[in-house]
Amino acid sequence: MWLPFIGLIVGITLGLLTDFRIPEEYSNYLSIAVLAALDTLFGGIRAYLQNIYDEKVFVSGFFFNIILAASLAFLGVHLGVDLYLAAVFAFGVRLFQNIAVIRRILLTKWSTDKEKIEKS
Repeated sequence: MWLPFIGLIVGITLGLLTDFRIPEEYSNYLSIAVLAALDTLFGGIRAYLQNIYDEKVFVSGFFFNIILAASLAFLGVHLGVDLYLAAVFAFGVRLFQNIAVIRRILLTKWSTDKEKIEKS
């Protein structure tokens, strides 16, 4: 469960503490990679809350999603088509779905805990 949070904290810290600049021609690739990483992070949180979290699935999904998204962007550049938009759409939809499920799970747990406290 802590692996996604540790990765997020390390990434944010490295991003804020370094003066590393990405060339503009790679901005599409980076945006897709960040979106894929966020999708995987929230998918891992969702899986943990549903008690189906598997670290191997999380790590393999993280790298597979990033490679797939970057490959789509790369292919789109060579074909002259904005294929990265397909990845943005797919990962964006999944990201919002995962966040919605996480919200529902947390609200259900909180209301269940509140009912237990009131019955005590």
